[in-house]
Amino acid sequence: MDLSASTLIAGMLISSLGFGLFLYGKKQTRFPQLVTGLVMMIYPCFGGGAGMMLAIAGGLLGAMWLVLRLSG
Repeated sequence: MDLSASTLIAGMLISSLGFGLFLYGKKQTRFPQLVTGLVMMIYPCFGGGAGMMLAIAGGLLGAMWLVLRLSG
């Protein structure tokens, strides 16, 4: 695990965004936001560099957007 400043800041940013999504999904009973938020809070603990973490976060948010777009 890389403990550089950029990795720590990216992990904190992604986890904070995930926490917000998780709370929104829980309060509004929205399953896609709840699951995406939970995954975004957990995976930075196991991630590699900052670039890879940001790419995974972008993929997760894109997948959530696609699921919401197709279901609505």
